[in-house]
Amino acid sequence: MKIKAFKAWCARPDLAAKVASVPYDVVDTAEAAALAAGNPWSFLHVSRPEIDMPPGVNPYSDAVYLKGYESLVRFQKEGILHQEPTPQLFLYRQTMGKHVQRGIVACCSTVEYENKIIRIHEKTRQDKEDDRTRHIKTLNAQSGPVFLLYRDYAGVDALVREAEAGAPLFNFVAPDGIGHAGWKFENPTEVAKAFLNVPVAYIADGHHRAASAVRVARERRAANPGETGDESYNWFLGVLFPASQMHILAYNRLVKDLNGHTPQTFLEIVKTRFTVKPAPSPLPAAPGTACMLLDGVWHELSWTLPANTPPEGRLDVAVIQERLLAPLLGIDDPRTSKRIEFVGGIRGTEELEKRVFSGQHQVAFSMHPTTVEQLMDIADVGGIMPPKSTWFEPKLRDGLFTHCLD
Repeated sequence: MKIKAFKAWCARPDLAAKVASVPYDVVDTAEAAALAAGNPWSFLHVSRPEIDMPPGVNPYSDAVYLKGYESLVRFQKEGILHQEPTPQLFLYRQTMGKHVQRGIVACCSTVEYENKIIRIHEKTRQDKEDDRTRHIKTLNAQSGPVFLLYRDYAGVDALVREAEAGAPLFNFVAPDGIGHAGWKFENPTEVAKAFLNVPVAYIADGHHRAASAVRVARERRAANPGETGDESYNWFLGVLFPASQMHILAYNRLVKDLNGHTPQTFLEIVKTRFTVKPAPSPLPAAPGTACMLLDGVWHELSWTLPANTPPEGRLDVAVIQERLLAPLLGIDDPRTSKRIEFVGGIRGTEELEKRVFSGQHQVAFSMHPTTVEQLMDIADVGGIMPPKSTWFEPKLRDGLFTHCLD
């Protein structure tokens, strides 16, 4: 595993809390505008530039991407972002309640992505990939990091502890209560050498960002016959966390209708495919179970699988999709169906109950979280997880570190 130090554009320490923004893809335009309202330093002006355009603007128009570039240049000229004079690696610590995770901010190789040293577990959507590709090309920068994980290695851990003992570059608590702190490694070369002992890394979140960076790299390689391979476009911004520190929450499902069934007939069919009993809690107790909210009542679903089931087929979300959502509710492609919605586990089962009891949806499924080991096992064999299989918390913040291309 190769990682590279880079001349990062960093948020000014005293403005870091104002600059740091949620990832571009966890909010819609209206939500992004509300979060950035009254805050000219929010990085959402760069990552979601349509918020600074007239209402109703096409978010994929050339003018919108150009506005993002203008905002980035403004941040640089006004000193909201400052560039490190020499290539650096950084430690980025996040704290959510009692949970703490420590990642290394570095540039990762697009070639290693292509060679599957950096491994994926989900497919990307063409429209989202096109969007971020145009964003990178117009800004000539990667405005948000890819969230990666790796199997723990003690040599890296020791260097992280050493860096954390120093004075932080920034340290703040965001409005959502999550703490963010950063340090500069005094010995980036040692950190990069330590990572040579890490065989592979896995994308946890940010598949579209990574795929878009790789597309830009391929285009620029083709246009640069004299390249050396070390050009900045051959690297993408990432934060790498040890797997033991990862916190995966459930990704729950809501379906708007019962595909012509009544609650009674639907339940009877479900009983032919699962073991069904009253749920003692809306939260599944263990893998191999899910909880279903139907007609105001929570039911526990459980099942068994053949021993030869492949890793991706053993996921609870895969079982619910293949045995229930597709054949009974007609959700053949959850990526495109307008009848299904997904709710991150951080919002709790109360959100599922609110939507079902209001009549917005007819049935909800509370899932047990996918494990980190399942993610890595599936990626190792080249498998693809069903859409919305994992919800990672806390999310990385954009704007703290930016990788500008040459």
